[in-house]
Amino acid sequence: MTRTHRFRLRLATAVAGLLLPSAAACGLSGDGSSAAEDGQPERTGKISGDITFRTLQLKPTFSSYVQGVIGAFERKYPDVRVKWEDVPGEGYNEKLVADAQAGALPDVVNLNTDSFQLLGDRGMLADVARLDPGVSKEYVPGAWEQYKLPGKGDGVYAYPWYVTPEILTYNKKLFEKAGLDTGRPPTTVEQFFDHAERIAERSGGAYFAFMADPKGRLPGDWQKMGVPLLNGKRDAFTFDTPKAVEWVQRMKKLYDKGAMPKESLTKSDDLAQLYGAGKLVFGPGSPGFIKDIKRNSPQAYAQTQVARAVTGTLKHIGIYTQSLGVRKDTKHPDAAAEFAKWVTNGPNQVAFSKQVTIYPSNAKGLADPYFSGRGDGKDPETVARAVGADQLKEADLDANTPVEWTNQVGDAVVREMQKAIKGEQDAATAVHNAQEAANGILARQKKR
Repeated sequence: MTRTHRFRLRLATAVAGLLLPSAAACGLSGDGSSAAEDGQPERTGKISGDITFRTLQLKPTFSSYVQGVIGAFERKYPDVRVKWEDVPGEGYNEKLVADAQAGALPDVVNLNTDSFQLLGDRGMLADVARLDPGVSKEYVPGAWEQYKLPGKGDGVYAYPWYVTPEILTYNKKLFEKAGLDTGRPPTTVEQFFDHAERIAERSGGAYFAFMADPKGRLPGDWQKMGVPLLNGKRDAFTFDTPKAVEWVQRMKKLYDKGAMPKESLTKSDDLAQLYGAGKLVFGPGSPGFIKDIKRNSPQAYAQTQVARAVTGTLKHIGIYTQSLGVRKDTKHPDAAAEFAKWVTNGPNQVAFSKQVTIYPSNAKGLADPYFSGRGDGKDPETVARAVGADQLKEADLDANTPVEWTNQVGDAVVREMQKAIKGEQDAATAVHNAQEAANGILARQKKR
């Protein structure tokens, strides 16, 4: 995992349009279970029944962990049986669409950003804030807020599961060679660009500052620079501003100076390889990257320094999250809600985090000493874990990619940015054209 927004890949419009409206419009749900007048499930007071739990590509690596979590839950609630199914990542959202059409969604389902939006927008998910009043205090605010939907008020449509915050990694040896202070890394996008310019001037082409990757950088960089992405009604993009133009101008200047590999304007697959070879100053902004470098590039690992993410004037970072949604017309809302809450409780999330580089969205889990110790401050992996956890505890460090910024919108914007960075059109024209294209896509999406 690298930058947060690199994970926020969206389904194509054609696929999204296949999803049918929820069968649970009002009164009784499609399978006859009790539901409120607006179709939301209501607690019965009895935690029982057979429920299905679907995860995304956890077998076989994490089979023992998941089975242990399920077993402990069934011992606590002997009237509940949990059937676990795990499906491959490829075609996951398409499978959800097909299951939704057939009325066969699992009672508790692992959702990424895309599948959450896909099901949530079309009324397939239970409002867990209503189904489970008071549960919000158990989670980190930034993670909890991720699962609200535009126009749905205070409703929250999934339990936050594991999260990954953005951090800053850099090669301290190359930092020093460029005449930069390793103890003063950039904290804003503008400072990041200043550092990159210095690196380009001093490197002589021997190494680069960062990968261009506009698809990964946007809209995050703009958010951090205070660029307003949407109007108040969220029915039009408004990023055509001097600040956005400034971003394009800086990127073009850095591109021309050699601060980034030319090919990285259209791809960034070799980011870890370049960093591991000592050819890149700034590494991927994910704690999980540190473990990979430790294993594959010991020399680069020894030179890696970790700092808090570039946040900008609004003090925002990106947070990538996974969640557990509850099917709105589940026959067993009590069992489904309690199980989703069980999987995402503090102890279970901490145990999972010790097996893979992720963080708990659960506030008590994040407070575990495992996430606070920095050791002697010299081991990048240990420091990265503590830095990431510290950031997650701060509610204002939550920069969501708006749900309106779909994969189509991102692609349209990036095409215009690439033209301007290569010098094929001026920055102001690129931003203007990008907004026009984005608003055209948004208008078509709103009509669906």
